[in-house]
Amino acid sequence: MPDYSHLLEESERGFIDMLTRFASEEIAPFAAETDETGEFVHKQIAALAATGIMGANLPEAWGGADISAHALFEGVATIAGACASTVSALTAHYLATDSLLIGGDDALRARLLPAAAEGRLLGAFGLTEPNAGSDPGDMRTKAEREGEGWRIRGRKCFISNGGVADFIVVYAVTDPAAGARGISAFVLEKGTAGLVPGRVEQTMGLRGGHVWELDIDCYVPDSNRVGPEGSGFRTAMKVLDNGRVEVAAMCVGIARAALSAARDWSRSRIIGGEALAMRQGIRWMLADMETDLAAAELLGHEAARQRHAGQRFTAAASRAKLFASEAAGRIADSAIQIHGGYGYTRDFPLERHARDLRIMRIYEGSSEIQRNIISGILLA
Repeated sequence: MPDYSHLLEESERGFIDMLTRFASEEIAPFAAETDETGEFVHKQIAALAATGIMGANLPEAWGGADISAHALFEGVATIAGACASTVSALTAHYLATDSLLIGGDDALRARLLPAAAEGRLLGAFGLTEPNAGSDPGDMRTKAEREGEGWRIRGRKCFISNGGVADFIVVYAVTDPAAGARGISAFVLEKGTAGLVPGRVEQTMGLRGGHVWELDIDCYVPDSNRVGPEGSGFRTAMKVLDNGRVEVAAMCVGIARAALSAARDWSRSRIIGGEALAMRQGIRWMLADMETDLAAAELLGHEAARQRHAGQRFTAAASRAKLFASEAAGRIADSAIQIHGGYGYTRDFPLERHARDLRIMRIYEGSSEIQRNIISGILLA
């Protein structure tokens, strides 16, 4: 399979090598148990804090690792290949810290980002609502002026880390007449009166990366507003561009694990006196899987290149997320097929990979939304 180490600085290659060993020894051994019990990945996130990956999306000025977008892509893929539940909590944390980095002022960044980069604070991103999923313009959570601050009322859903986060960046309507330009963002910190986590959703996959409903009736000071009033929608869209590249990286990491398992199984499984890998049908399946993976990696790293260069990368992020999420699903399904009945059992990780991957075609904008974004830019 292709090696992307040439895109990394020497120090970044060392970081990824360290992270690969760490994920293999400290994260992967708990993945099946986490899926079985459904317990939140507290211990995995605490362990990751020592590696520096919690701040890998941030510049050094705010406590981050200050690595390239290519290295971030490979870092996310590495954690994903070990445990998808863990990487889902990690990347949800990135959405929160990206919101502050992109939209916040220096005072808010200084208060939260260094601690978040060190793993002392865990973040969450509060955008989705029961009636505002694919279209944030339908948002009903409102923030109204109250004294020197804001009263925020509404309900959010499918909020990764929402019930355990130390801070949540919540998006709310401050000017109903202004449409998307009337959305602002606010930080709600753990323990804020009126911030009530609801039930944990019982999900098909990512069972250790919990998503919550949140009921909100909170007062926050104006200093907790993320950027100017009305800037929230623009901030959220930029954050989601970053997030879509990270979803592509998650898909690549899980797909790498599935393809590796299928390759090894096909070599060792003996049918009729010869290895399964000697059958032309199996070889063609492996070739298609490897080609899908290589294309996903190339699209992901192209989006990372544009992100690192400071270019507008909305279309590249959508292409990477769309293709990688759908290709990874095909790869995992083929890996199960190659394993036969064994692939359908929980003795092997493949059925978990397939379940974990299914959400990738839905969150951070569904495949259909990505096609709308790509075609809209193409036709503009």
